[in-house]
Amino acid sequence: MESHEEKLYKLVQQSKVNETKDLMKRKASEIDKSKIEKNRGDKGGFGPLTSMGSGRIENSFSDMSISSTGTGFGSGSGFGSSTDVDSFSTKPKGRPTASATALPKGLGMKLGKSQKTNQFLESLKAEGEVILEVDQPKLGPSRSAAPPLIDPITLTVEEKLNVTLKRDGGLSNFDVQGTLSLQILNKEDGHVQVQVQTGENQAVSFKTHPNMNKELFANENILGLKDPNRPFPTGQASDAGGVGLLRWRMQSTDESMVPLTINCWPSSSGNETYVNIEYEASSMFDLRNVVISVPFPALREAPSVSQIDGEWRYDSRNSILEWSVLLIDNSNRSGSLEFVVPQAASTFFPISVRFIATDTFSDLKVTNIIPLKGGNPPKFAQRTQLITENYQVV
Repeated sequence: MESHEEKLYKLVQQSKVNETKDLMKRKASEIDKSKIEKNRGDKGGFGPLTSMGSGRIENSFSDMSISSTGTGFGSGSGFGSSTDVDSFSTKPKGRPTASATALPKGLGMKLGKSQKTNQFLESLKAEGEVILEVDQPKLGPSRSAAPPLIDPITLTVEEKLNVTLKRDGGLSNFDVQGTLSLQILNKEDGHVQVQVQTGENQAVSFKTHPNMNKELFANENILGLKDPNRPFPTGQASDAGGVGLLRWRMQSTDESMVPLTINCWPSSSGNETYVNIEYEASSMFDLRNVVISVPFPALREAPSVSQIDGEWRYDSRNSILEWSVLLIDNSNRSGSLEFVVPQAASTFFPISVRFIATDTFSDLKVTNIIPLKGGNPPKFAQRTQLITENYQVV
């Protein structure tokens, strides 16, 4: 009868053989396609066209510079309207949960990800064998591309939040940077001005693009070009990020401005450490896709979670526990996580936090689009979001 190790060894070898066969088939198929395309080209037809698409542009305020294309504008901030939402479900408050990715006890080895391999591992588990599954590296939530433009004019408000909190209380850094960008589909809508409402936050400092009429904005909160006879850039060229119209910044030392605070209470007893982590959310914002990442000392096993408001997963490769809450609103402004690690540990910092919100500190809103050539105001859409850029408890 084959031993457990012999079964695993044969499975690995068979998996390598299968993958090699698949690779050879794909290479042969690619060679055949290349020959067909070459024959078409020799007959005077057009060869295959290479699709060229622009990559995502992450622009800072310095990118709002004058372009040499004749439009007088550089790209605005290249942001999307939403952030990918992790697939975590919300659990009733106070109920202990088991993570779907918590690592089982025991030893084992990581195998290839072919279907046959996974089926064999499942059969071994059913027979009572213990397999240690090593997590694949998990990428942080990426910002999805903006949805296709439908309305003739789209304006996007985005604020990026940088916060550093002290583990014993207090605020080391609080910085908000925001942008307003404009995207216009049709040339006939290029001669417009944008009426905005800036809110009542006196701590926010606004600056217009150099080509904008600063006096018009200061006196009437209207964003328009210095030369009203010139149109804004239009068409698909501006869809990548839009035209930057306005930027702003806010800094503060007031801890009450922080949307989410984190408190960590570790206590050691013998060879175990009991940890209680709490979050407190401000009523200013409803926070979505919240992920609180807690670094651990190197552990072979997942921590023992006894209570959690939300969901959790353990990244064994990086020794990080991720506590996830899909939505924080008035129903759950506070929450806690309790777990035990099987050894004494002195620190669980820095704790990193990420989330998004559909409200902003500036409370900037677009109220109207003013056509300069007469006629009815064109339809417009507004996208607004607050995102964390670097948010930590140290």
